Parts: sequence; C-alpha cells; structure tokens
Amino acid sequence: MKASALFKQYVWLVGTISRAGRITLREINERWLRTEMSEGVPFSRSTFRRHRAEVEEMFDIIIECDNENRYYIDDTEMLREDSVQRWMLGSLTVSNIVSEARGLHDRILLESIPSESEHLRTVVDAMRENRCLTVCYKRYGKTESSQWTVEPYCIKLFRRRWYLLGRLEDGGFLTLSFDRVQEMAMTDRTFVLDKDFDAQSYFSNYYGIMQGGNEPKQRIVLRAFGNERYAMRDLPLHHSQKELTVGDDYVDFEVKLHPTSDFLAQILSRGRWLKVLEPEDIALKIRRMHLEAAEE
Repeated sequence: MKASALFKQYVWLVGTISRAGRITLREINERWLRTEMSEGVPFSRSTFRRHRAEVEEMFDIIIECDNENRYYIDDTEMLREDSVQRWMLGSLTVSNIVSEARGLHDRILLESIPSESEHLRTVVDAMRENRCLTVCYKRYGKTESSQWTVEPYCIKLFRRRWYLLGRLEDGGFLTLSFDRVQEMAMTDRTFVLDKDFDAQSYFSNYYGIMQGGNEPKQRIVLRAFGNERYAMRDLPLHHSQKELTVGDDYVDFEVKLHPTSDFLAQILSRGRWLKVLEPEDIALKIRRMHLEAAEE
C-alpha cells in the first residue's frame, strides 16, 4: 500500500477514536467499512495493532484500551482545542474527507487561507535552532518599512492569519503578521528562551492576537439575543466565558480579559445581537462606535 494511503488511514483512525471518546474495534470497523478508503475490507486486529504503533510514532498520540476493550486517546491534553496536534489532525481529517469526495468538487466550497509557507518554515527553523530573525516589515497605513532583529518566541494562527511573537533586544515583545513581512532571514545570532515563558499563558487574558494597551483585565458581561446565544455556547469568545443568566429571548455571558480593539471589533461585528451590560465604560464605547459607523 502507498505511504499516502496509509497516512490517510492513520488520520482517519485518530479522528474516529477522538470523536467517539471510547470505542470498540467492532465499532471502528463498522465506521471504517462506510468509507471509500476501506474498499469493503475490514481492519484485521494485526492491522489495527500496526496502525496504533504508527500513530504513536508519527503523531505522539497514544491509543489505549480499557477493561471493556474500548479504545481511547490516552493524553487528551494533546488534543485540546488549541493544540498543534488537534489543529494538524483536524486539517488532515478535512483533507481526507474532501479527497474522498472528488466527484463533489463543484459542491464543496472552501475558504482560502494564505499558507505563508516560506515564512512559516523560516520561523519554525529559527525557533528550533534558537536563532534570531531579521524582519523587514510594513504596517498598514505606513509608507516606510521598519526593520527589527527579534528572538522568535512563538507563532499563532488567528482569523486565517499567521503571527510571530518576537522579543526585542530591550526585552519587549513585538507581534508581526506574516502577510505584512516583506523580507525575513535567519541570522547566526542565537538566544536563550526565557524558561518562564509560556505561550499559552501569554495570550490567555486576551481575545486574539493584540496585547498591551491601557485597558486592564476586566469582567465583562454580554447579553446575546436570538441565534447569537446558541452560537456563543457552541463557539465561546474566550476560554474564561461563563453562562450567567438565561432569559426568554437572551442569555447573559461573562468573560474576563483585556478589552483590546480586536475584542471590541468582534462585539461590533455581531450588531444588535450582542450587547455589553457591564462595565458601563465599555458599553458606552461600543455605543459610540455603532453610532459613528451609522453616520453619513
């Protein structure tokens, strides 16, 4: 069997077990036989054992078996919503599904996401080798470019764009969007990553990619109307989101974060379906922004 076909099977197997939580080999086979990949041939137990071993080696994901002979992913932290493994497997699973449905190509509409593969490879290599980057960068609205030498601390995908978080020589941090990078190169200069730095924690009190500013971390209460209340349950705005009150036609939610401009923009984008109840200054700011947008 071709390596590409085997790879698709590994991805399918992990996705199936992850979605099921716990699942028997018989149930795996039932789902497998419904795919075009199977060609009507079930998984033998020996094939399944080989696939388990390859999945662990390739993805560092362990498939365990409980006392009732049900299989499950051993380390659920590896597949948390924002982990690299979850993103990678999700992307590959979608690729598998679309690949199997080539006959429906004119009925499957995809959203274009810039790959930025050249910059991504450069940054990842620099992070791996702890080497600094020189970046020539042009911000929106600026006529001149800026150049920095940064220590690449982490990268983040947000709203279809890749961002680099780099530390400057003075210890400050800079967030750069890959699509605004004009030139990027890895230097011979090395750096030592701060042992206390945690990328997840760094962004945890913010909505998206923006940090800093003068706004302190605050408790913000939002009232969602109509279908927005269901959308916020399915796709929380922030990991701190909690449901407070359920009304006849609304639900109140609480988030705790720094209300940066990208967070305010998200609130504005929901129009009349999302209202800020607290604090008052944020509510007034959103109101002014709505009024300014409506002015002729």
